[in-house]
Amino acid sequence: MANVVLEFKASAGDSEPQSRPVLIIGHQNNLQQVSWNQIKGKLQPVISKEIWQAALGTLNPNPTDNCPLYLNLAAVAALPSRVSRHNSPSSAHFVSRLVRSCLPGGSNRCIVMVCERSDVFASSCAIARAFPIFSRRSSSSRRTEKKHVTVEFVIVGHDSNPLDAAELECLSNAADGVRLAARIVDTPCNEMNTDHFLEEIKSVGAELGITPVIIRGEELKRKGFGGIYGVGKAAEHPPALAVLSHTPDGATQTIAWVGKGIVYDTGGLSIKGKTTMPGMKRDCGGAAAILGAFKATIKQGFKDNLHAVFCLAENSVGPTATRPDDIHTLYSGKTVEINNTDAEGRLVLADGVVYACKDLSADIILDMATLTGAQGISTGKYHAAVMTNSEQWEFACVRAGRSSGDLAHPLVYCPEMHFSEFSSAMADMKNSVADRENAQSSCAGLFIGAHLGFDWPGVWVHVDIASPVHAGERATGFGVALLMALFGQASDDSMLNQVSPLGAPTNKSEDQMERDCKRRRLV
Repeated sequence: MANVVLEFKASAGDSEPQSRPVLIIGHQNNLQQVSWNQIKGKLQPVISKEIWQAALGTLNPNPTDNCPLYLNLAAVAALPSRVSRHNSPSSAHFVSRLVRSCLPGGSNRCIVMVCERSDVFASSCAIARAFPIFSRRSSSSRRTEKKHVTVEFVIVGHDSNPLDAAELECLSNAADGVRLAARIVDTPCNEMNTDHFLEEIKSVGAELGITPVIIRGEELKRKGFGGIYGVGKAAEHPPALAVLSHTPDGATQTIAWVGKGIVYDTGGLSIKGKTTMPGMKRDCGGAAAILGAFKATIKQGFKDNLHAVFCLAENSVGPTATRPDDIHTLYSGKTVEINNTDAEGRLVLADGVVYACKDLSADIILDMATLTGAQGISTGKYHAAVMTNSEQWEFACVRAGRSSGDLAHPLVYCPEMHFSEFSSAMADMKNSVADRENAQSSCAGLFIGAHLGFDWPGVWVHVDIASPVHAGERATGFGVALLMALFGQASDDSMLNQVSPLGAPTNKSEDQMERDCKRRRLV
């Protein structure tokens, strides 16, 4: 998969399966709406109309199903016929799974995605997740030829016009962003330390014509970034705060995305065990998602000021490592007594969000992080956990999750009941809770929000992606599609406008939209 070139086209053209193996995917009712004339050019002469119709008749998705059409060169796969309200109508998770398991082999392949127009964006990002880039297998290093996968969308439903060039460009940029984020998360720390991550940021900046602002090493200490500096000071490669800024003329608001970029998390002196430390290369998943989303979003055109803030550090063990009982002063001016060096993500993010507020004058601040193992207990492996000081934005995050395929679900937001978990006799607060059975993921988010202040008048959104950042041993690029959809209202791109929950007003009530979704999916 590492050397796959993914290309989205309005029409992939005709080619028999022996020359170009093909996988056709869709919900069963959508597959049945496809006419033989629309797909025969990819199946004939070895597959007849009768074989195609017989294959559709055998599909019985529970939750998915697939049927080979000709040897191992052509197949059709059906997505779940029922979708609950906490899943995406696109069944994006299952799209990724079916592409991984059912796409025939070969150096030139085709995927035909049959869906409604509202599901195109989520489906394209789901397909991209199935093609990770990073690999250090010796066989892959010897293989120089690129494999090509062409994706064609067959649109069904009330708006079945083919995708235009602008829409295809949006899908391509989103897919590239997803794969970039996944590549960074998959890369081990000996190849993705803070130096390397800064190079990734500079590379994206150069492509977009943006020069990043970088505050690094002892300069962090001098400027008061006690959280980032305290976490990363023991590492060989110094910690950093890096910012990419897009400031177009005519902007009406300022948005900041703040990403946790812990390139490796040993736990520090509160060290992790031998079974819990492997996989901690993924602790930069929030920063990686923000980098991928920023690149794709700016390429599609963005009307408002957008800042991507990266809080980069390696949580290492060494003579200068932060100790439990140490007290650090963060960029907010608040003091924090360290009672757990393995609760480091909230420290770097606290500095990041306050920088976004004080130095960037952000109206909307969203932080994204692989923050807590408890997130997987709270909202599971597939749904990010969202907490915000705005009920409207909580609702919007859930809607954006459904429209993008990067699912999200709210956490409890109740600082007056939970923030006392951080009480300290020595400092303004501790960095880890007293009671680990009391809404851990919510409390972790509240620690970050406390440095902005719970009475801060702007919008603050916290997104914990600890579990959905990976599926098994592979990164998913989770968060890129969610950010692009959530802020799609400010994009110049019509497709992102359509998937944004904060976009153009609709005549339908939410209840009516929910009923329509169920009617479409459950009949």
